[in-house]
Amino acid sequence: MSRAFKGRAILPGNVEGEALVTSMGFNTYASFYMSMHTHTETAECSDSGNQDLYGKNMTNKIICLPKTIGSTSGGAVWQRVAQMGIAPKAMLFSQKIDSLAAGGLIVADVWMGKRIYAVDELGNNFLEHVKNGDWIRVREDGTITIL
Repeated sequence: MSRAFKGRAILPGNVEGEALVTSMGFNTYASFYMSMHTHTETAECSDSGNQDLYGKNMTNKIICLPKTIGSTSGGAVWQRVAQMGIAPKAMLFSQKIDSLAAGGLIVADVWMGKRIYAVDELGNNFLEHVKNGDWIRVREDGTITIL
């Protein structure tokens, strides 16, 4: 049985993929640190403070999260992981996206030509229903369907 949620499309588009879920804040720099500095072909989460994601491959996944946390370097990280080809397919936020994450995702889209689809304001109920491995459909109007 599928379940749909409606959010605000920040970087709209249509994509499907596998969910990777965290109930914790996503520290962009810490999460991609090792992958960026060791030039790996996939991005395994290196943020040991996020036990939901630590050690899991984030490349081409649909990351479901409440919000991002961390420093101003987060924007540059999105550009770098897009350039390296190790970015997630989409970022789905239960809360409102912060300006650093939004700016970084837009930079990856405009400068690198790599759209990381982003939808926010999906609500806490979204994170209660989505599970790791669920197949997710993202639509350009901000509709998210857990299949």
